[in-house]
Parts: sequence; structure tokens; C-alpha cells
Amino acid sequence: MKNWRKSLLSLIISAGLLATAVPVMAAPQQTGLKVNDQNVDYTINSPIVDQGTTMVPLKTTLQAMNIKLKDVENGTLHLIVDGKEITLKSKTKLINGVTYAPIRVVGEAAGYEVCWDQKSRTVLLVSKATGEGARGFMWEVEHDGNTVYLVGSMHIADDSFYPLRQEFEEAFAEADYLGVEIDISKAADEAQQKLIMDKGMYQDGTTLKDHVSKETYAKLGGILKQSGLEANALDAFKPWVAETTISSLKSVKAGYEASAGIDLYFIQKAVERKLPVLELESYESQLGMFDHFSKELQEKNLNAVLDNFGVLDDSVDQMAEMWKTGDDQGLLEFTNSMVVDPEYNKAMLIDRNIGMADQIDGYLKSDKKEEYFIVVGAGHFLGKDGVIQLLKDKGYNVVRK
Repeated sequence: MKNWRKSLLSLIISAGLLATAVPVMAAPQQTGLKVNDQNVDYTINSPIVDQGTTMVPLKTTLQAMNIKLKDVENGTLHLIVDGKEITLKSKTKLINGVTYAPIRVVGEAAGYEVCWDQKSRTVLLVSKATGEGARGFMWEVEHDGNTVYLVGSMHIADDSFYPLRQEFEEAFAEADYLGVEIDISKAADEAQQKLIMDKGMYQDGTTLKDHVSKETYAKLGGILKQSGLEANALDAFKPWVAETTISSLKSVKAGYEASAGIDLYFIQKAVERKLPVLELESYESQLGMFDHFSKELQEKNLNAVLDNFGVLDDSVDQMAEMWKTGDDQGLLEFTNSMVVDPEYNKAMLIDRNIGMADQIDGYLKSDKKEEYFIVVGAGHFLGKDGVIQLLKDKGYNVVRK
């Protein structure tokens, strides 16, 4: 396993940075909607993204879907679909006198598969696909009336990941709680943006150029220019931010982004269901982990990404295929590639896995007899230091689903 690949493991290990925009990227274009490949014409009011959920003007959207709106009352929608009345309890929002609703809730209730096309930034409503869906990674643990489903996430994805296997949807539908590393729908919050600026930017008047070699700085400048940015665009930021940004540039260009990630998919569904969302970590702990990497490790990781920039998108494609096919051996190989650097392995996996396993142990020992649907980076689960083994060491029987 080539050493540079461990940088891309953040796609299946750490959620925070990939969902928190470093301010060198261009503003995204407006979000659109297609119903069976036909554009919906929003002449005045357009779809918006509200805390990670795509909200659409209800009346215009329903007309395009040939659905009649009977009434809206206290967030409850009464719709007429194919002559049958459907009642939906959903988060609605009144903006400038126009009622907005989550497109995923409405679309799925009407019998559509809801997908996301990154290149055109368009929500696609299409006839639901047949077949088993993407296999992914899911395990089940039961103890004393409590059930925990463990789901391995890819923090960035595209519409080809969906629909998920029915087993995912059925397990989530029965859950009393959703657990995630961090709630990335809050990434745009002012407090989170301030946190990444405080952690990721130099506060002493120095710049990146003062902290890396001339060779590293020159390579970074060349890649930034190649990507249509200024060579000094990341001067204010530390090497770990530059590394993450460069990786993200490639993944976005390849069509993958956090808005389609597995964890955000379930966070959006939890918001729509008003399901409590538990955070196993925090933005501060994730950002602090990267910030505490030694100066040598930060530059080493940055160079690994820069030296292999031309093939990063191929590796993202490989990881995406690994996830969609549920390739346990492939996931284990990626996870084991981190062991070559003890500092990186301890911070990214060992310490965090222990913390996650301890919290899951607490859920299983609860006297509430409830169900938990836990979605964290897939790279946390396998291997001798993985969450699965840690739970087995605590005496639990963990079953692959």
C-alpha cells in the first residue's frame, strides 16, 4: 500500500474537514431540480440548502410531479398521489410567503428515487431503481434489549451510491437515535467556521512559506495554479489544511462531495424525522487532532498528496467501488496502510476507536432498551484496533449484515 493513500483515508475516517469549506473555493452554483429528466422552472423562488437539507418551493415542485397538495398544517402535508391521499409529517419552512419542504421526504413518498448530480448541482427525481442497492458496510450488536447498528460511511459520495440496500433503510426506520462522528450539517455555522480559522490558520504573523521547505511550497503553488487558484491561496493556512484542501479539490472534480456522503444522507433523514442526533466526537476534537500532528508529519502528508495529485481521483474511485461492493478485505487493506506511521495511526484510529467503542458500550448497557443507528467512517471498524474488535473484546457478538 502506497504511503500517499493514507491521506485519502480521511474520506472514510474523519468527517469534519471534508464538510468544512476552506475559503479558496468558488461559490457553488444554484441548486436545481429535475423530475424524470425534465428541469423544474423556478422563476422566482429557487431551492435552498437549509442545514444540509435541500428545501424546495412546495407548490411549484408538486405541480411538476403531478401531485396535488390538499393542505399543510403544522408541518403535516396532505398530498394526493395517484388518486390516494398521503400524509407526511415533515419540516416545512415559510420563506417570503412561500412554503418550502424537504425534497427527499416528498420525492420518496411519491415513489421517486432522490439522487444528487454534483456536476450540475441538481437534485434528480427518477423512478426507483430495482435490485439490491449498494452493499456498503453494516454490523449489528445486541445486548439486554438494546440494539446498535454500526454503519461504515464514505464521507463523500455521489448519486451512484444510492439507493442503499433496503436493510439500511429498515434499520434506520426503527432507530431511536442516529449517532455520527460530528453533525456535519452544522459545518457552515459561524462557530464552526471560526474554529477552523482559529485552528487552521497561523496566528503569529507567519505564513505557510515559513513552515515548509522551498520545494514543498513550490510544488503546492504549482498544483494550486493548475487548479485555477492563486499560487499563494493557502499561505495563511497550516500544512494539514493545505493537504485536506488539495485532496478535496481532486475529489470534487471527480464528482464526489460531502453533500452526498452517507453520514449526511442519514443526518438529513434524521432531521426530517425529528430523530435525536448523537455526536460521538466534536469539531474541536477532530480539528485539534490534525492541528497536533508534528510539523514533520504535516509536511510529509502534504508532500504525499502533492506528489501523487495526478492519480488521487483514481484512488477515490477505488474507495467508492470498495464501499459500494462492501469489500471487507479492501477496507482492511486501506486501514492497515495507516500502521506504517505510528503517530498518524494512533491519532487517526487507535485513540478515536477506543472512544467510539466506549460510547457504543454505554448505549448497549443502557436500561432504555432502544435502537441506535451509528454512522462513522468505515475505516474505524476493521483491524486489530478497530471498533469491531474492541467490542468483541468487551464480550459482544458483532454480526456483519
